[in-house]
Amino acid sequence: MLLIPHLNPSSPFQFHQPIPSSEFHPPATMKSLFFSMLFLLSFLFFLANNGEAAVPCTTVDANAAACLGFATGMAAKPSDACCNGLRQLAQTVKSVDDKKAICRCLKVGAKSLGIQDRFLSMIPQACNIKVDFPVSVNTNCET
Repeated sequence: MLLIPHLNPSSPFQFHQPIPSSEFHPPATMKSLFFSMLFLLSFLFFLANNGEAAVPCTTVDANAAACLGFATGMAAKPSDACCNGLRQLAQTVKSVDDKKAICRCLKVGAKSLGIQDRFLSMIPQACNIKVDFPVSVNTNCET
């Protein structure tokens, strides 16, 4: 049952006869609830359909971080951690959109970290990882 307070200046609250909750359906509240549920269901549907697309940059960064020494010319060869991280990253690729997202993340990092193209292009061969596009800071990620 729902009690509706009645404000009276002489007393803070006075309660009237209870209204059974089965008879109490304010139109605005029901309408708001309906649209809230509709929005929530739409949002969940959107997440379910888009949850598998595009590998996040945090994942890319974590898997490629060990390659920084070689890619900047500070190490003589890519470390095992570098190669293993890139293999793990390659296993996350499920679609063309994933490849594009990984490429964009790597390009952003390459510009800000001083990665040298001549070392970057050697990583796939040195790690024995098959890549079906040229690895370069100048690669067009959208094709």
